[in-house]
Amino acid sequence: MTLAKIVYASMTGNTEEISDIIEEKLEDEGIEIEREECSDVDSDFFGDADVCIIATYTYGDGELPFEFEDFFEDLKGEDLEGKLFGVVGSGDKEYGEYYCQSARDFVEQFKLTGATQGAELVCIENNAEDEDIDALQKFVNELIENSK
Repeated sequence: MTLAKIVYASMTGNTEEISDIIEEKLEDEGIEIEREECSDVDSDFFGDADVCIIATYTYGDGELPFEFEDFFEDLKGEDLEGKLFGVVGSGDKEYGEYYCQSARDFVEQFKLTGATQGAELVCIENNAEDEDIDALQKFVNELIENSK
């Protein structure tokens, strides 16, 4: 059975809700899931996963959430070759060019691990609305299809 692991950071609850939606959609597809808040795990959390997922918000002017900084730095030292990854970000378009910057940074960090991007980056403004839930379903579908 495919094992997907989700690590998230959430200040307002939006990203936690988004990670919960992803978890539910993966479970609906028969995927085994482990989901943890980023301060509860280290970067080696993905070691036995088939699919690695990050859900993050962006703080201020494109900064990583404080609680994700160590995980982010340590991630580049992990060998995740043969694994798929996907990243989802929540943000506020009022920040312009910094909208969901942390999510884009995680995509680049995952590439340093040798993992393969299994789904396009999804950026959600604030909390997940109907069209965002559709985008999350597409995200899950891409990950599942590329894990076969």
